[in-house]
Amino acid sequence: MIEKYAEEKKAALSHFEKLLDEQLKRAERIKAVKDFTDYSTLDKLIIGVCGGDGIGPYICKVSEDVMRFMLADEIAAGKVEIRDIEGLTIENRAAAGKAIPDDVMAELKSCQVILKGPTTTPRAGDPWPNIESANVAMRKELDLFANMRPVKVPSLGIDWTFFRENTEGGYAVGSKGIKVNDELSMDFVVTTTEGTERIARLAFDYARKNGINRVDVVTKANVIKTTDGKFLSICKEIGKEYPEIALDDWYIDIMTAKLVDEKRRRDFRVMILPNLYGDILTDEAAEIQGGVGTAGSANIGKRYAMFEAIHGSAPRMVNEGRAEYADPCSMLRAVVMLLRHIGRVDKAEKLEKALDICMFEEAKVKITGRPDGATSAEFADYLKSKL
Repeated sequence: MIEKYAEEKKAALSHFEKLLDEQLKRAERIKAVKDFTDYSTLDKLIIGVCGGDGIGPYICKVSEDVMRFMLADEIAAGKVEIRDIEGLTIENRAAAGKAIPDDVMAELKSCQVILKGPTTTPRAGDPWPNIESANVAMRKELDLFANMRPVKVPSLGIDWTFFRENTEGGYAVGSKGIKVNDELSMDFVVTTTEGTERIARLAFDYARKNGINRVDVVTKANVIKTTDGKFLSICKEIGKEYPEIALDDWYIDIMTAKLVDEKRRRDFRVMILPNLYGDILTDEAAEIQGGVGTAGSANIGKRYAMFEAIHGSAPRMVNEGRAEYADPCSMLRAVVMLLRHIGRVDKAEKLEKALDICMFEEAKVKITGRPDGATSAEFADYLKSKL
């Protein structure tokens, strides 16, 4: 019976061997990078800004304006340079047939830090070629292994910080699965020792520095035993280096429920998750905060860091002529994270406080996504008036 699939098996095994070689080389490569960039030692910090697609250029432009406002003295003194990178659009990427064209990647690598608007990833039926997600490609090429997403709702007692592993899991070779034949297709999940150790250690370091005495690891290790099991086991080993911090582990399905459990969700503070689970759970968490338009995201590596909104490019808003009314708060939260990451903590705290006033406390200028609300530029002007 199986013999009739000999050719399909041969082709699939050859494809898998190439993927295996790629991941073995990657595992060696990521172990070779030891230290994080020390921004305080740089003569000039270069921040790249990519507008992206759909509503991206609109919300990115106002967020860049606010960032320039916050860093005006350092820009004038030549200590900070902000560069606009124009080529990260679906049209340009489709024309190049690549998730990120080579010239754009070179521009990105000339910056230490990137502020990025949402980008479109083609789906079946779209008028674009089936290129990889620009986000996934950037995370892999720049080795942005930690996706850090904070969600805070003081009135509900919620103060969560998610550490999502960003370069492995179900997304590592997401565009390189195998269609064996018309009856069978297979994708792959990747977990490496170095990849897991570094995300776990980053999360535990964050907890220690912020006086947090609990970390929760979220997997499906009871079913996905090899890769999720490895992820959980390594997190437990790293946790032993932090004896003052309690570690608990949860399965992704029950954790999804517990985030909406008003009795239990206050207990969670720092969570570590593989890639796919982190993507799903942080969108749920953002919805509790007020929607995905309210949450920013940091993508942190040892050499580079990228900050973005967690939502998509919303092409429908553009098609309906509503792009200028898009909510910029997710991008502005990303600017807060960017400022904190580069050591401008006082500026980050000032901007975060102003955002809390404008979004929750006063909320005199309301974003609705439609002409009955404010434009993103009007909200940014309101925000700057509070700085």
